[in-house]
Amino acid sequence: MPIKIQSDLPARSVLENENIFVMTDERANIQDIRPLKIAIVNLMPTKIATETQLLRLLGNTPLQIEISLVHMEAHQSKNTGEEHLEKFYITSAEALNQKFDGMIITGAPVEQIPFEDVDYWSDLCKIMDYAEKNVFCTLYICWGAQAGLYHHYNIPKRPLEKKISGIFQNYKTTVAEPLLRGFDDLFPSPQSRHTEIRKEDIEKNPNLTILAESEESGVLLVKSNNNRQIFMTGHLEYDTETLEMEYRRDLKKGLTNVEMPKHYFPSDDPTQRPISTWRSIAHLFYSNWLNYYVYQETPYELEGLNK
Repeated sequence: MPIKIQSDLPARSVLENENIFVMTDERANIQDIRPLKIAIVNLMPTKIATETQLLRLLGNTPLQIEISLVHMEAHQSKNTGEEHLEKFYITSAEALNQKFDGMIITGAPVEQIPFEDVDYWSDLCKIMDYAEKNVFCTLYICWGAQAGLYHHYNIPKRPLEKKISGIFQNYKTTVAEPLLRGFDDLFPSPQSRHTEIRKEDIEKNPNLTILAESEESGVLLVKSNNNRQIFMTGHLEYDTETLEMEYRRDLKKGLTNVEMPKHYFPSDDPTQRPISTWRSIAHLFYSNWLNYYVYQETPYELEGLNK
């Protein structure tokens, strides 16, 4: 089934070239189907790239999805034009007046800033509070996961001595978990962050369960025991070249502590093109999330969603 987006969103042509079924507003309006309404709170500076990455994964399931892109009203984007935001996004304030089956809150390059010093922290807290009562399941990614765990459960982020960057093997820590249905015992995930959420801090809270972790990069997946919140410290949505682009960007900035992403370039040779090893896992993860944590839980009429 297709993903429903605006006909002139830049991601459309990319997805159609990849044979991902995209449906425009005009065609969707003549169908008698209630699509899942998913909000993507896009905090990344490279918004168009992040849109495409997430829409690619959400659009490859048997479910019809209607997407609302959300940006923080109080934040001035430096890398995405105002015209793009006005045309394709709703503001965080507008999102609070709508109903969604699911929500995704992305990462953001603000890990080394205290949460309260982020200029849109107040608006993001309103979104997270709204989602807790009005969205059936919210997926928090990377810094978004750290923000959600801090806001909802007072779990701190901890600084790392050096950035974690690369592809790391993870193992499941629970059995019969629908989110990981079909996963191998070991599975890869990209990581790119300067801070971490520690296992011992999560285990102190009886309302949270760790679903997957890595011996090298730590906790990957956590969920709330009521299944309304999923926290992922990594970036399964990343394209094959994303870590390479980040690495070369940091080198170009002249940063002295930049290390090559681990387990990423063939033979650890940055002159070789990286190869994706996580794409099938990424599709499976988002399919499981939509199916087991959103679709099978949400009512047909969103107005009946309990606050």
